[in-house]
Amino acid sequence: MKSLFRVSFLLLFSIIGLSQYVFADYPIASHRYLADPGALVYNGRVYLYCSNDDENPGDDKSGYQMKSIVCVSSSDLKNWTDHGIVFQVPRDASWAGRSWAPSPSARDGKIFLYFGNGGNGIGVARSNNPLGPFVDPLGKPLVENSTPGVQPASNMWLFDPMTFIDDDGQAYMYFGGNGDNNVRVIKLNCDMISVDGPAIPLSANNFFEASWMHKVNGIYYFSYSANPRAQMRIDYMKSTSPTSGFTYGGVISKQPPLNDNNNHQAIFKFNGDWYEAYHNRFVAKEAKVPATYKRNLCLDMFKHNPDGTIEVMANTVDGLKQQSYLNPFERVEAETINAQNGIKTEISSAGGMSVCNIENGDWIKVKGVNFGKTGAKTFSASVAGNGGQIQISIDKPSEKPIGVCKVTPTGGTQEWKIRTCKLAKITGVHDVYFKFIGGSVSLFNFDWWKFI
Repeated sequence: MKSLFRVSFLLLFSIIGLSQYVFADYPIASHRYLADPGALVYNGRVYLYCSNDDENPGDDKSGYQMKSIVCVSSSDLKNWTDHGIVFQVPRDASWAGRSWAPSPSARDGKIFLYFGNGGNGIGVARSNNPLGPFVDPLGKPLVENSTPGVQPASNMWLFDPMTFIDDDGQAYMYFGGNGDNNVRVIKLNCDMISVDGPAIPLSANNFFEASWMHKVNGIYYFSYSANPRAQMRIDYMKSTSPTSGFTYGGVISKQPPLNDNNNHQAIFKFNGDWYEAYHNRFVAKEAKVPATYKRNLCLDMFKHNPDGTIEVMANTVDGLKQQSYLNPFERVEAETINAQNGIKTEISSAGGMSVCNIENGDWIKVKGVNFGKTGAKTFSASVAGNGGQIQISIDKPSEKPIGVCKVTPTGGTQEWKIRTCKLAKITGVHDVYFKFIGGSVSLFNFDWWKFI
């Protein structure tokens, strides 16, 4: 698998040049397969909670088998930190056999994570932290087919929950799938883990799945994935009520490029602008592996028009503006990545995640690093494993390294040691490339880095 990624990516670079092709707005978190994002803006960061397509077999026959939720986050929308699995069934909810298409919500200092048990019911988990641990407070589904108002429905997919808290504090959960009349909304109590009354039926033109709600200037926008007959676009309905009176509004975004299959959006506002996170199948297609069940994350921006309609979003490879520059003088997790080639991530014995699967020639890119006027003179990295080098270059990977950090063996892939090197003085804002060099198949793991 890894060699396929490397060959494909390097071939692409040789054709159009790395400077023109930076893995930024699609794909993001290109080192793993993630899909069906749910978005939470919390304390200045965007958290995307995703179905874990890494768990799906690498073929086009076995179907969706995801049992866990992975979270990635960013404060600048360009560099994304991989937090790994934050929820898993049946470990964290013994009644569930699947965990699909999560949706997060925050209230009173707690984070609530709603998920589909395949298409057979909706669960909720709760935590005091966006990164968990999430626990199941009910020991059973929050909503199932026997919940009043869910039925009757024709072949309903009971999944894809989205919880929206209105300006007056009332929470609503939208869900359903597989038919125009299979949309449901149900009120939640203030505890966010119990329902208030029966589910209310709604209808949406060509409704397929992926319910989402957002509100702008008093207008409620219910968005969803249209069915294959309608090209699996993200369409929207509008109303002045969260539970009734919806009329068709139009298209938020078309079928994503390099996708040709199911679609799923998460809409959020960050620093005054509106964004849609979604998935396509670019990474798998470039790796030449079966792509049906191997999706990757994407992100783009869209706008609301003065008349209340929505301007159709443009899908871009690198179209978003970096929201803030990264501070290199604070510890930065190595799994905070804008682009990469060859690496993977895993749980670190030191806490959190670390970069692993590093071989000769692999690299990581971090975008928009601000060294200021004083600049940096020294580089430090926490590493574990056999050894090798970290070559540090700026702006282009082909540039002469400003420093080479020698990694001597540490005694094991989880035996963490700090290695340092001197740098040619660097000031201002630059993209930084960490290129890994060595002779062995497996070099070392990489936990964090810092400039001084």
